[in-house]
Amino acid sequence: MKTWYLLILSISLFLTSCGVKKAMRQRPDFSGIEKIDTSRIKHSEKFFSLGKNQVYQNEQGIWELYLEGDALERGVANGNLTRELIHHQEIAFMDKLQDMVPSKSYRGFLKSVVSWFNRKMYLHVPEEYKQEIYGVSRYGLKRYDDFAPGYVRMLYFHGAHDIGHALQDLMLVGCTSFAAWDSKSEDGELILGRNFDFYAGDEFGEQKIVAFVKPDSGNKFMMYTWGGMIGAVSGMNEKGITVTINAGKSKMPFIAKTPISLLAREILQYASSTAEAVKIASKREVFVSESIMVGSGDEKKAILIEVSPSNFGVYEVQNSDHLICSNHFQSDAYARDYRNLNAIQESHSKYRFDRMQELVSEAEKIDPVKAVKILRNTKGLNDKRLGYGNEKAINQLLAHHGIVFKPESRKVWVSSNPYQMGEFVAYDLEKVFRKFENGLIGESVAEIQENIPESEFIQSKAFQDYEEFRKLEVKVKDKLSNEIPVEKGTLRRLVQLNPDFWEAWFLAGQAYYNHEDYKNAIIHFKQAQKREVTTVPDEKRIEKMIKKSYRKL
Repeated sequence: MKTWYLLILSISLFLTSCGVKKAMRQRPDFSGIEKIDTSRIKHSEKFFSLGKNQVYQNEQGIWELYLEGDALERGVANGNLTRELIHHQEIAFMDKLQDMVPSKSYRGFLKSVVSWFNRKMYLHVPEEYKQEIYGVSRYGLKRYDDFAPGYVRMLYFHGAHDIGHALQDLMLVGCTSFAAWDSKSEDGELILGRNFDFYAGDEFGEQKIVAFVKPDSGNKFMMYTWGGMIGAVSGMNEKGITVTINAGKSKMPFIAKTPISLLAREILQYASSTAEAVKIASKREVFVSESIMVGSGDEKKAILIEVSPSNFGVYEVQNSDHLICSNHFQSDAYARDYRNLNAIQESHSKYRFDRMQELVSEAEKIDPVKAVKILRNTKGLNDKRLGYGNEKAINQLLAHHGIVFKPESRKVWVSSNPYQMGEFVAYDLEKVFRKFENGLIGESVAEIQENIPESEFIQSKAFQDYEEFRKLEVKVKDKLSNEIPVEKGTLRRLVQLNPDFWEAWFLAGQAYYNHEDYKNAIIHFKQAQKREVTTVPDEKRIEKMIKKSYRKL
């Protein structure tokens, strides 16, 4: 008993030392903030302004945000104009945390761990972005200040993408992207497409912002984002530089450094060529592994900047008219990296890479419509049926967004809900900034005539069945984790709704096993085995359960 007491005491002292208190108290220079205009004007339920800064919700439900000025001015305007969206995202994120960690005492411990883990993050974030985040944080929800003060909490949120894929291998950030040019694109221009498969609950993906930013230094740029987020996961600047990020295989980090989204943002704001993007990325220390696809319309090419805590590589295809990226590295720098090799062999990254290669190769003269069709594809290699929601698919039906760029023309298409299946809304970057710079608009700045229609699939029974399946799957998993019996009628319905998906059969098999109905468990595990199973560890899990079931008979 005494040993445990000393251990807990030691951990507590450790977590409250090592710079945690200093990090919690640290703030950027916010002198002059009291002089910044904060008089938000509400013109309607979907149009707000603050000086020249403004936000408008278009017909597709996307909020079109315009920001200008220095870092503090941008941050205050962003937080003020989008405060309701920030609150929505904070609630969604913190509710998700509460679902995952229902115990109040464990959440208290988690708070200490997170504070310790992030204790030096502020040392790796440029002052400009700390000031911008500080401005935004003034409009965060006070109710979460007990978890961390508003500014510190907002800083933490910018590392959520990194932490999310480092802590687990569920690949809830299993993004896939491509670039094509010359003979492979419709007009020879560079075209890029990507799915951003970051998932933090349905509520988190409900609100989307296409932000157009005119900073006082660097390039004007756009990015597709959400409330409170100043980092970039998908974006393009006025120089025709595009940035998208794809998670790589990481070891468990023990200290946060530069969040990838802030590195991507820095490239957007300050790079005008792929060489400048590489130079910026090489200066930053990161704490997870990531592929950053950088496209350049003026150079008519795309490259991958592959960063990790201990390595750095750049990959560029030779004698080819396209580039594919999933969740493993391709540069020589990682040719012998065992984590990367393991990701290729055991995860679904290589499968999605091969499938994207297949789709791009089959497509003739890719244009934005064909690019969107590729991003929406739910089938496997050789058009094999994977079941809906399979992580081997390009379209896993959980994406926060899909996006298509034509950087030479400075054009971009962003998806609307649900997932990347809703209408893709078109924007011409040069026209957008001209409109905003002329003053308040109060209407959409999209090029409506160039929008790409929603997928016909979302009107189908198959889609309705999948949506029902997702809800039922959550309930079944919850019961299984809490060792609560699942009704056999529910299990039949689960399989009926998504019969080609291995996991539907596997979950049913687990429930039958718990019912001690080992014969039905074996039948369902073997049916799961016949489907396209996501990863090698999943295949081993199924085989293990089959053996255990036979032993019980």
